[in-house]
Amino acid sequence: MSLQVRPATPDDLSGVLEVFLACWRESYRGLLPDAAIDAMTDERAEALWRRVLADPVGVVLVAERDGEIVGITRYAATPGAGGRIDGAVHSLYVSPRAHGGGIGGALLAQASAELQDAGAEAATLWVFAANLPSIGFYEAKGWHPDGATRTQPEFGEPEQRMRREWT
Repeated sequence: MSLQVRPATPDDLSGVLEVFLACWRESYRGLLPDAAIDAMTDERAEALWRRVLADPVGVVLVAERDGEIVGITRYAATPGAGGRIDGAVHSLYVSPRAHGGGIGGALLAQASAELQDAGAEAATLWVFAANLPSIGFYEAKGWHPDGATRTQPEFGEPEQRMRREWT
C-alpha cells in the first residue's frame, strides 16, 4: 500500500474526477448548502478538470495507492510584483475513503517544496470558511488565515485565504 505522488496526465482524468466529485458530494455535504454541492455536475467537473489538466500554467499532482488515484493537488508559481514569485495552491482533494492516511499532507508537502524551489517565499490558498476540518488541517501544516475573504459567484459560499511563509 505504498503511496506514489506524481505529475498528472490527461489519462488520469477519470481518477481525478472520481476524487474531486467524491469530495464535493461527500466531504462537503453538511458544510455547504445542497444547492452549491448539486451545482457541481459531472459535466461541469469534467469540463473543469479537462481544462486544468491541459493548462500549461501550474502543476497537477496525483497521489496514487495500489494503482488508484486517491488525492490531487494543483498549484502554481507565477511572477508577482517587484520580481517576486507568488505561490498558490489552487486545489487539494483527498478521497473521502482515504482521509487520515497522510495523503493530503504528502501532496501539500510536495507542492510546498516545489513552490519554494521555484522561488516563492510564501504561498496562499482558498478554503471554504465553513470547512473547519480542512482549515484545521492547513493550520496544523503551518498555514494561517491572512484576513482576506471572497465569495465566488459560481459557489455562493464564503471562502477565506490562508498563507504560509517559508522565509
